Amino acid sequence: MPRYLVNDTAQETGEHEVHDVTCSWAKLIKKSTSLGTHASCRGAVEEARKHYRNVDGCAHCSPACHTR
Repeated sequence: MPRYLVNDTAQETGEHEVHDVTCSWAKLIKKSTSLGTHASCRGAVEEARKHYRNVDGCAHCSPACHTR
């Protein structure tokens, strides 16, 4: 199962993005919170909402959870 993290720094539009740890964009994040392993990005987004209200999936590694 993939491991996920959430960017602790919000995007300019206010959301905290969820990434698979292997995502090329995840490697650029300076501070993140581990979300553990999940069968899909949906579980990772639910876990991220325990930390932040405004959460979205990465368009590149979690397109099924990217809503903006």
